[in-house]
Amino acid sequence: MSYVHGIHLEVERVDGLVFMEMKAVGTLTHEDYQKITPLIEEALEGDENPTVNVYVDGTDFEGWDLHAAWDDLKLGLRFGRKFNKVAIYGNQHWQEVMSKVGSWFVSGEVRYFEDPLEAISWLREE
Repeated sequence: MSYVHGIHLEVERVDGLVFMEMKAVGTLTHEDYQKITPLIEEALEGDENPTVNVYVDGTDFEGWDLHAAWDDLKLGLRFGRKFNKVAIYGNQHWQEVMSKVGSWFVSGEVRYFEDPLEAISWLREE
């Protein structure tokens, strides 16, 4: 049986508002970040100051290998100033703790939710 891991990304762009939906599965690797980083770059190019709201589904997320953890930190440092709101939907206490650490690298708000509908409605608030 093969071990499943990766990040799925969907992007919706409307009038300077960028909505990203990410689903992280398994233990992420450096290769996962090599695939996702250009997609995030592409989603953010064009608009000088887009409003970016991000929904992260971490219910199947188990963590990072060491190189991927470094990649995640670099991603936060590079793009964190562009994020307005980040909603993390999870089901484990360590994910809630990581959402607090992640808020150090994001200029906007980062919140942890155990209910996906609450997370999405918070992101859609004005």
